[in-house]
Amino acid sequence: MSTTKTALIVGATGLVGNACVEQLLQNPYYSQVVVLSRRALPQQHPKLVTRLIDFEQLQNYNDAIQGDDIYYCLGTTIKKAGSQASFYRIDYEYALQIAQIAVQNKVAQFLLVSSLGADAKSTIFYSRTKGELENSLKKLSIPSLHIFQPSILLGERNESRSGESIGKVLVKWIRPFLRGSWRKYRGIEGADVAKAMIRIAQQQKKGIFTYLSDTIQDIADAPA
Repeated sequence: MSTTKTALIVGATGLVGNACVEQLLQNPYYSQVVVLSRRALPQQHPKLVTRLIDFEQLQNYNDAIQGDDIYYCLGTTIKKAGSQASFYRIDYEYALQIAQIAVQNKVAQFLLVSSLGADAKSTIFYSRTKGELENSLKKLSIPSLHIFQPSILLGERNESRSGESIGKVLVKWIRPFLRGSWRKYRGIEGADVAKAMIRIAQQQKKGIFTYLSDTIQDIADAPA
C-alpha cells in the first residue's frame, strides 16, 4: 500500500537505524524517509532526505523534526560517550528533547529502541537511564508510543564494541537453551528489530506499547 507518509530516523548510522533506512526506502508505505544526522549518509535514493543537525542545539531544528512517524534508534555506550554524564545526555536528553519537539509538531508515532532490562529503579546506570527515558516519554502526549526492548543486538556494526562482541558469542552459544520465559534473552538481529518496528508503525495503533525481545522476534518472523 503506497501512502504519502514521512518517516524520520534518528540514529541512522547505528545497527538498527541503518536497517530501518534500508527497509523503509524499499517500503511503499512511506513516500519520504528523512534522516536526522550529524553527517550525510552514503546512500542515495529518491525518497531519502538527510537533514544535518547539531544535537547540542536541537532547539534550532524544530522545523526539521516533522513528519508522521519517528524511528528513534540513537544510542551509545558509556565507554564511547566518555562518561556517565555524556551517556545520559546522548541517551536521555537528546531523545526526550526530540520527542518534546515532535509532540509540538504533532508527529503521530514515536518508535523507540530501548533495551531489555530498562528500569528506572535499576542499580545499573545504563538500564536506569533507559528506564527513566521510557517513563519520561510516557508522560508526553504522544498519540502512539512504541517502546522496543531488544536483547543483545546481532549484526555488523559500523563501529566496534568489544564487550558486546563477547556477549554476541555467548548469546549465540546459549541460544538453543533459552526457551519459554528465557526466550526474551536470545540475541536478535538488528534488521529484525527494524522490521518489527516498521510493521508495528503501519498498524497505526493508538496508545503506549512495550515489546520485549521475544515479541519483537515474533513480529519480525510473522508472515507478511
